[in-house]
Amino acid sequence: MESIQTSVKTSKLKLDFKDSKYATGRRKTSIAKVWLKKGSGKIYVNGRLFNEYFSNDNHKMQITRPFEIINQATNYDVRCTVKGGGPTGQAGALVHGISKALVMFDQNFKTTLKSEKLTTRDSRAVERKKPGRRKARRSFQFSKR
Repeated sequence: MESIQTSVKTSKLKLDFKDSKYATGRRKTSIAKVWLKKGSGKIYVNGRLFNEYFSNDNHKMQITRPFEIINQATNYDVRCTVKGGGPTGQAGALVHGISKALVMFDQNFKTTLKSEKLTTRDSRAVERKKPGRRKARRSFQFSKR
């Protein structure tokens, strides 16, 4: 028997983010570490372009929203690492981190991003299951007999 080994090389992108601003974004159980700098509008998530990383169009639209609000969609490059949660939480964490980093670049963006509620952390998370319940709030089925 021959054993066939296929080696997949995952090359890490070496991006120069020396003069960048750093911010952390959070949503549900996801955490996004975001580095933002002046550039051409590329967004890298975990070493891949965000179009490849996120398959849902709503998530892609949500991520570019902070740049569209300030009318500078192609002026900044983003590099980030995202951990935890699912795609919706990761997209929300990324938006939160991008918004915070944009405010660090220019304080004039703060009013517009804050009015769209992008700089505020969305604190909603899954409620824990309680003892004596089937789920967090749902009871077991009641039967009289």
